[in-house]
Amino acid sequence: MELALGRYPERRDQFETSSGIPVERVLTPAGLSDEQESEYLEKLGLPGEYPFTRGVQPTMYRSRLWTMRQYAGYATAEESNARFKFLLGQGQTGLSVAFDLPTQIGYDSDHPMALGEVGKVGVAISSLEDLATLFSGIPLDKVSTSMTINAPAAVLLAMYIAVGKRQGVDPGKLRGTVQNDILKEYIARGTYVFPPKPSMRLTTDLFAYCREQVPRWNTISISGYHIREAGSTAVQEVAFTLADAIAYVEAALDAGLAADDIGPRLAFFFNAHNDLLEEIAKFRAARRLWARIMRERFHAQNPKSWRLRFHTQTGGSTLTAQQPENNVVRVTLQALAAVLGGTQSLHTNSRDEALSLPSEEAVRIALRTQQIIGYESGVADTVDPLAGSYYVEHLTDEIERRAQAYIDEIDAMGGALAAIEAGYIQREIQDAAYRYQRAVEEDVVVAVGVNKFQVNETPTLELLRVDPAVEQAQRAKLAALRARRDAARVADLMGHLETAAGGAAGENLLPLLIVCVEADMTLGEIFGTLRNVWGEYRPSTLI
Repeated sequence: MELALGRYPERRDQFETSSGIPVERVLTPAGLSDEQESEYLEKLGLPGEYPFTRGVQPTMYRSRLWTMRQYAGYATAEESNARFKFLLGQGQTGLSVAFDLPTQIGYDSDHPMALGEVGKVGVAISSLEDLATLFSGIPLDKVSTSMTINAPAAVLLAMYIAVGKRQGVDPGKLRGTVQNDILKEYIARGTYVFPPKPSMRLTTDLFAYCREQVPRWNTISISGYHIREAGSTAVQEVAFTLADAIAYVEAALDAGLAADDIGPRLAFFFNAHNDLLEEIAKFRAARRLWARIMRERFHAQNPKSWRLRFHTQTGGSTLTAQQPENNVVRVTLQALAAVLGGTQSLHTNSRDEALSLPSEEAVRIALRTQQIIGYESGVADTVDPLAGSYYVEHLTDEIERRAQAYIDEIDAMGGALAAIEAGYIQREIQDAAYRYQRAVEEDVVVAVGVNKFQVNETPTLELLRVDPAVEQAQRAKLAALRARRDAARVADLMGHLETAAGGAAGENLLPLLIVCVEADMTLGEIFGTLRNVWGEYRPSTLI
């Protein structure tokens, strides 16, 4: 039976409120003189026009809602495949893959470092066979897929391309994103493997390969999400994310690419927190800043290079184990901020994620939250509905000003990589996180159910638990794979990969990685080979 992919019904042609009041596509202040209107448009622009403060598309959600892309993946490829099909059947319109920790740092499920972590925080993927199982029955030319993977992004994309080939899908038809944002791993998250220089080589190799072979693929999702999860402020999230983005563009230029070669396929990934109006202004300010950076700093000529397109996930760090039903309200506010801020795709967290991996029921509620906002709230009927609000415009300007001041300071230090190596960005985030935690502990900030309005109840939610047998099953699958593959071919390819990785950076590694995964080399074997050549990154201790 063919999988029925979740799709939106056609958007209606006429927009009006429940009282029959027409809803205009976009609103500007009434009664402006020609000169005032010119000044207004110069500052804010119109939706779909530079500097994109008001959105990257002229019609935004009136023609098509944002992609509802729930992040999912746990245990085995078979179980995650079932969750994907459940979500698609419930109306989700894009896939987002969560990988387990061993996969994120380039270890196979049977490596000693993987012990106890297989399938725990995402799906275990060690081989092409695993990824083929993950997407079994899901036509890759019909869905777009986001893969939250960084250090091994090139290998997972190679596997995805190979799975597409098995399905008869030309790489040129594949749509999706790999996060591929290694700089924020050094800043905030920690799933780096190699030192920065070879890591950036993998990043730019992926840029160059996709430009020629997978042109519809977003080659990086530059992440402020994890910066915010580590404790940054909204201003820091914008500033440090765009500083990283500047570093990636500069690395691409150094690798021989032009700004317009990569600009149209850059994507961003932001957090949505509880301060509704600040979050909306944050997204508007980020768009305007990036448009100016690409046009004025990097002299990109293609308007598509100026657009900041972004995915949003609601704030995981805001969820509480206490009174988890309150998380539904938090997520609703955060999702609303993302939509009013003009996101292109959205993941809504589940109410139970402070306690465990999300249950199927909780995931459905999270998806329904997006659908209710999209179809019942009316906020998608006009573009940038809060534009012109004195407070929102003030916040937008102030976030832009403060974020630019951070970017200027990082530039003066020599750029994002130098600032990371000096520990500057990490310290700024740590200081912000400390200040917030002190404010909660001293009751300056109210966290409902945590420091105010507590109840003496134990949560009664039914939690999802990953069966420990998953790890043994993965080990058995890997043993069977190694027994049936062409061992001599694998050994030969390991030698080729070692030579290529140790050679000049001008040789793009993606074509060889595709050959390697198609020969059933595992992720761990590929990364083990690269570790032998490049070594591992060891951060300096920050005090």
